[in-house]
Amino acid sequence: MVLTIGLTGGIASGKSTVAAMFRDLHIPVIDADEIAHRVTAIDGEAYQLIVETFGSDILDSNGAIDRRKLGAIVFHDEQKRKQLNAIVHPLVRKHMLQQKEQYARKGEKAVVLDIPLLFESNLEHLVDRILVVYVDEQIQLRRLCERNGFSFEEAWARIKSQMPLEQKRKKADAVIDNNGTIEQTKRQLYERLVEWGILEK
Repeated sequence: MVLTIGLTGGIASGKSTVAAMFRDLHIPVIDADEIAHRVTAIDGEAYQLIVETFGSDILDSNGAIDRRKLGAIVFHDEQKRKQLNAIVHPLVRKHMLQQKEQYARKGEKAVVLDIPLLFESNLEHLVDRILVVYVDEQIQLRRLCERNGFSFEEAWARIKSQMPLEQKRKKADAVIDNNGTIEQTKRQLYERLVEWGILEK
């Protein structure tokens, strides 16, 4: 029986760093964002419907979806964000579950579903344990501006489009506090995995 861990957090909370730590421990990670990129690519299953819904203004000069242009629309309009999610999320779920089955058949002890919007999309039922990566809001804002070159307003719109991390940590089975050093984060993850019987002490 494979233990399915739902890894989530907020934008710029350090979730990708924790996902990389899982990979270093040879625990497979299925990345929802990666799958979303694939299904929205020019040859992806969602491409046509997204262009029909949002218009060709969201395309770059090569005909690919310009994520920044699309983001500018959906992060400021909840209705449009819901429209986009209704197109992309079912496809992402389908691919995630297919990959999870493959790992289960291989006899993996655990598999991680890396889903940024786990709670917002009501996907808790897909996982056995929920691990939330947490940071203070000010750190989250600073990291996002530095990492993506966003203005304060752009970064804030993206943070506000998600459920607050404070709320997510209350719903989690375990929380990794990522306000400190990489080593401290790694130690917290290791302790959780020992506790859940995935790693030996």
